[in-house]
Amino acid sequence: MGFTIGGIREMRSGTRRRGRTAGATAVAEYTGLWGWAVAPGARASGGVCSCGDSACAAPGAHPLDFAREVPPGATPETAAEAWAQVPGAAMLLPVGRTFDVLDVAEAAGRRALVRMERLGVPLGPVAVTPTGRTQFYVALGAAVGLPGLLYRMGWDDAGLDLRALGRGAYVTAPPSDLGGLGPVRWLRPPDPGTTAAPPQARLLLGTLAYICHRW
Repeated sequence: MGFTIGGIREMRSGTRRRGRTAGATAVAEYTGLWGWAVAPGARASGGVCSCGDSACAAPGAHPLDFAREVPPGATPETAAEAWAQVPGAAMLLPVGRTFDVLDVAEAAGRRALVRMERLGVPLGPVAVTPTGRTQFYVALGAAVGLPGLLYRMGWDDAGLDLRALGRGAYVTAPPSDLGGLGPVRWLRPPDPGTTAAPPQARLLLGTLAYICHRW
């Protein structure tokens, strides 16, 4: 990845010495430790997006057109310098490159998470948004394969509040604010065992579909 956890710790000390933001440290962790690109994103206040478009379709939840992504493997210094160019930007993670996302209602997601942890189901990172959604990070291919998986499991016509996000989508990374509504938070934070190889969607889908159907 280009540097070690020790490097992150050194950056945290450097942050205090040089006044760098906590956001830069988080970006360095996402890019350097977990191998994810981070896109600078717009912010929103009172429903008004910082991009300046009064008709913005996703206030505070889209990448800034003029800003470059911080690439996977960026060093702490590179991440800090890049983020200094976009003060106040939200951290957005591009979906469909190293992971896809299964997105369900928060209550159903929390209930399913408890059940899956109890059953020992392999899990990747799991986030919860201020809009009331739970996001399960899973292996690539979930977005393309979801209709077929639901069909084979007999859930294709159940009207489930369950969707998959794939290439071209972005999710807001904790602890960034989402659309002026509050921060996104981890229910299960990233760890070295799951970020490089998140679980296949089929391993989670049976429990998620069942809970979504009952909820």
